[in-house]
Amino acid sequence: MRLFIAIHLAGAMKDALSAAQEQMYERGVRGNFTPRENMHLTLAFIGEYPDKEQVMDALSTVTFSSFTISLLGMGCFRDLWWAGMDESAPLAAVVRRIRRALAENDIPFDRKRFTPHVTLLRKATGTMPGIQIDKISMPVERISLMRSDRGKRGMIYTEVGEIRSGPIKKIIRHIRFV
Repeated sequence: MRLFIAIHLAGAMKDALSAAQEQMYERGVRGNFTPRENMHLTLAFIGEYPDKEQVMDALSTVTFSSFTISLLGMGCFRDLWWAGMDESAPLAAVVRRIRRALAENDIPFDRKRFTPHVTLLRKATGTMPGIQIDKISMPVERISLMRSDRGKRGMIYTEVGEIRSGPIKKIIRHIRFV
């Protein structure tokens, strides 16, 4: 099973990203646009891994308080175009905690430097138009373990687990390990 850890995006953020995609298309840009329902912020890519329960056990050790993420500009990695996210200290800290939990549990993951972004377009052709994305922000109160399956019309992402922010998680964690 192909797994990754991500933040689901709020409707207003998806609206802004979809509007940017529409502007790209209107300006002649072509490629494989990310469907609205697949827009997310990947925190750690695990890839093929057979045991989602082991991943959830590792994630259950990660605590975090609610924080905010914000869209911030656009960029590209060759023919993959993306919308950037403000690399806030709370976001960077939760990514470090998640990656440490995976490493401590011998769960392999992509160790590339974390660059917060939302993929808008793959196999892009054309030139990147000067599109401004509204600086939309949203609170993050949960982080999801996602499964990725290849469908007839592209990738299908399914949530298979989640962790939530807040003090209840800390109490449960404390009781669990006493």
